[in-house]
Amino acid sequence: MIGRITIAAAIALFFTPATALFSQEHPEHPKKSAEHPKQGAEQPKKGGAAKQVSTADISAGIKKNITAETSKSDGKFHVKYEGQDLALELTKVHDDRLQDLGDGKYFACVDMKSTDGKTYDIDFFLTGQPGKMKVTDTSVHKIDGKPLYNWKEENGKWNKVPTS
Repeated sequence: MIGRITIAAAIALFFTPATALFSQEHPEHPKKSAEHPKQGAEQPKKGGAAKQVSTADISAGIKKNITAETSKSDGKFHVKYEGQDLALELTKVHDDRLQDLGDGKYFACVDMKSTDGKTYDIDFFLTGQPGKMKVTDTSVHKIDGKPLYNWKEENGKWNKVPTS
């Protein structure tokens, strides 16, 4: 009996797509709500339709911002956290977590390493068009994988909420 259950579980896991198992790495990050246009749909503006911003545009925008900020100082990206100035180096842009939030707002999540070896997950909000994106807000979301807050959608707006 136990052998049959073990075999059935193994077969079920074999046929479960890996993306479904690992797609919840950052489930608490904001995502575009249902009230916003679908990815790939054009958003009308005065004088015609606006170009749809792709996740590649968001990735390029966040990388451009980080490069510009690091070139201004000591080669590190600086973020304030609990009164400290963290000097960080980019290790990874979570390209699978980039989001077009609609209304010209975008979300990016990156991992950065500090000189003390800790890994910081930094959340970025951006506005603007490709090539001209501007970071409007940053916050330290996780330290060494431990979340400091989560995201919750309320009436189409994403808010930070305490971790449980």
